[in-house]
Formats: sequence, C-alpha cells, structure tokens
Amino acid sequence: MNTLHILRPILAVAFALFLTAPILGAGAPETNTLPNIVVIFTDDQGYGDVGCYGAKGFATPNLDKMAKDGIRFTDFYVSQPVCSASRSSLLTGCYANRIGIHGALGPNARHGISANETTLAEVLKSKKYATAAIGKWHLGHHPQFLPTRHGFDSYFGLPYSNDMWPYHPTNKAYPPLPLIENETPAITNVTAADQAQLTTQYTEKAVSFIRKNKDHPFFLYVAHSMPHVPLYVSDKFKGKSENGLFGDVIMEIDWSVGEILKALDDAKVTDNTLVIFSCDNGPWLSYGNHCGTAGPLREGKGTVWEGGVREPFIARWPGKIPPGSVCHEPAMTIDVLPTVAKIVGAKLPDHKIDGLDIGPLLTAVPGAKCPHEAFYFYYGTNELRAVRSGDWKVMLPQNYQTLKGREPGKDGKPGAYQQVKIVEPELYNLKADMGETKNVAAAHPDVLKKMLAYAEQAREDMGDALTRRKGKNSREPGRLPEKK
Repeated sequence: MNTLHILRPILAVAFALFLTAPILGAGAPETNTLPNIVVIFTDDQGYGDVGCYGAKGFATPNLDKMAKDGIRFTDFYVSQPVCSASRSSLLTGCYANRIGIHGALGPNARHGISANETTLAEVLKSKKYATAAIGKWHLGHHPQFLPTRHGFDSYFGLPYSNDMWPYHPTNKAYPPLPLIENETPAITNVTAADQAQLTTQYTEKAVSFIRKNKDHPFFLYVAHSMPHVPLYVSDKFKGKSENGLFGDVIMEIDWSVGEILKALDDAKVTDNTLVIFSCDNGPWLSYGNHCGTAGPLREGKGTVWEGGVREPFIARWPGKIPPGSVCHEPAMTIDVLPTVAKIVGAKLPDHKIDGLDIGPLLTAVPGAKCPHEAFYFYYGTNELRAVRSGDWKVMLPQNYQTLKGREPGKDGKPGAYQQVKIVEPELYNLKADMGETKNVAAAHPDVLKKMLAYAEQAREDMGDALTRRKGKNSREPGRLPEKK
C-alpha cells in the first residue's frame, strides 16, 4: 500500500489541529470561553428590602428584572449576621470562625484575613482572570490584609464600615475614615459629602473596569457601603422614595445594579457573564426609619434568627439559568467559591473549605437538592448558636438581642436592645413556619436529637465558646507583629 496514501488523512488532521491551535491551546479557555463573574454585595440590606422579596415604599426594577431573567433563592444564607465575618465566608468558602474572623473589624484591629487563605479572586487568578474589588472590604485595613494582597488586581473603597468615623453619633472616638485606592488613601478624611457619592463612585469604577476588561475573563466584586448607617444618597435619588432616606438609598443601589448590567450589554458580554446579587446580613433594626426590614422573618442583624442570616440572592446568566426560576433549597455564601471554581474549571484550595458546589441549584436543574447535611450559624467570638438541616432549625441556648417591646431609634440614632436568654434548645420547622413563631421541640424529640448531634459535630470541628469547646480544625487569622 502507498505510504503517502496512509499518511494523507493523518497529515490532514494534524494540519487542521495546527491551524486551530491558537483556539484550542492551553491559553484559549482563559481568553475566549470562560464566563465573567460579577458579585454585588450590599451592607445591612434585609430580606424584605428588594421588590421581588416584598419591598414596600420603593421600587427595585433592575433587581426585579434580574430575578425575572434568572433565578431567585428563597432560603439563601450568610454564615454570620455581621460584617467582617459574613464577607470572609463569601470570599473564602469557609465558615468565618474556621478562619479566625469574628464580628466587625474596626480601625484599631491588628488582624485580618490570613495570607494562607485562598480567596475567590485568587481562585480566578489561577485561570488568568482580571480582578477588581470595589467598595467595602472589612477584612483588615493594614496593607497585608487589603484586596491587592489577596488576588485582586485593583481596589477602590472603604476599608471598613462607613460608620467607623468620628462624625457618627456613636463613634466619636474613631480616627478619620480613609477612601483607599489600591493601597493608598485617595481621600484621607471622608466627609458627609464624600459618603453621598460612594454609591455613584463605586458604580463608575465598576463600569470602567468592565469596559477595560471586556475582551478577556474578569471577576468584579462590588461591595456597596450602603445601606449601612449613616445613610447617604446622591442628589439624583434624594427624596425619590415613599420610604424616606432608606428607600432613596436602596433605589440608588438598584440604579447601580442597572448601570452594571447596562455596561455588560454595551460590552456585548451579557451572555457570557454570571451576575450574583446578595447582602451581608439582615437589617440593623435598632436604627428604626434608617434600617430596612426582614419582611416575614424574625429579628435582624446581630442575631441568628432568620431575619439576621437569611438574605436575598439573585443570579442571572443568560442561556445557563432559566428565566424566572425560583430555588427553595437552602444554600449559603460559603458555596459561591466552590461553585464558581467548578464553573471555570479551577482547582479548589488545598486546605479545608466548607462550601459545596451548588451549580445544579443555581442553574435550576429539576430535582436538584442542597448538597449540605447541615448549615452552622455562629456569632460573637466563636459561639455556635443555631443549626439548619433540611426544613429544620435548632436555636441553641444563648443570649440574643431584640427590640421587642422597645422603641427603635430614629433619623440615624439607634434605639436600645434588650437581651433575651434561650435556656433550652428550640426547634422550628422553617417550611411551615418561616417566621419562627412556634417552638416544636417537644413534639419532635427525634428531630431535635438529630439536630443536636449536628451541633456536636460542629463543636468538635470548629469549637464553641458557649460550651467551652476548642475545635480541631480552626485556623488563625493574619496578625500584625506584636508591638514592642
């Protein structure tokens, strides 16, 4: 047989592969096919503070359209009902207490996110994504803790909450609040006029980043400082809502979402972009008319009742997420990192993380179920306070804050909480009673026993200050050297 006759088809295939090598080669997925990721995260916005979740007195047309075009989760959680802890879980896929981040880090904090942790930005950098963090960071304000040291190419925003400045009535002892660009203050002393422009400035930076990076994969993390008190809004939304200043602020955030979505349209990358919207914890109820609402849920920020930890979650990805989808399965911010990693084909961190891939839930696969046996809710300094498994939730013995029977604050000044003690574990069926009004522990001793067993597993793993347990698998945060 003629050798050339045998080799001709082989050579033809080889030539074709050679021609397509720039498309199919090692660098191709990073430059051609990987989806862009946009995460928008607000501050102290409650479950009932988005139109499609029942908001009243203001409209959120852009978020509502996002839900109509994508999916809305009804049972989406943050790991803790407070700023720094919540954000650390979103960005690392870990329970905050596992990585040593508790509460809300202030200007005097000498610790922050450890260099040994792997953020979502670092996961995506492994696939050659351009990355930017815009807005509130709150995982440490010293240079070694800033976004630019943890996988983000650029940063613009406040290093911690916008009330941590000397002009807020309850925080007069704080130093001036800086607005940071990368690692240098763009403004060393943020004023009220500066605060009024934060949402607009964050939005402009986000739009600029999209335009600049439209030709290759990017990850954009926009963490709005609002609607955390003190509330500020630009002139274009001042007095626009029926719900006063708080409603104005939410309307401006919704406008920001719309501007980001429009920028994706203009860049012609909408169909190749997964956009996620959620919030860091429930409403700060003591601020009365300057806070939002948890809607039908019990309590708010600073508690692990549903109003403190259940949040709006909306995602849009044309062609991947069926329009108008609703997910009733529970999920949590810890699941974002492993889900995105699976989508882009990136390697998970070498160390233990707590999140799991919820891609089937996100894309509304029929019959998809929550991959977790249980979710654990900590608060304070490593205090295990609640566990959810399936439709069930156990509230463990603890003290918690409530405004019940008390007047909330007004016009930027807080009211006083009172402390309530839970002496025995309380059991709630969230499917039948999302408002947690009826303790059914006595009627379901077998379920209670199972839930308490989950709590024991968490104590063994991550510890529990309330029962004086030290976990086997907790890690230290990053720390500055001790002062000499």
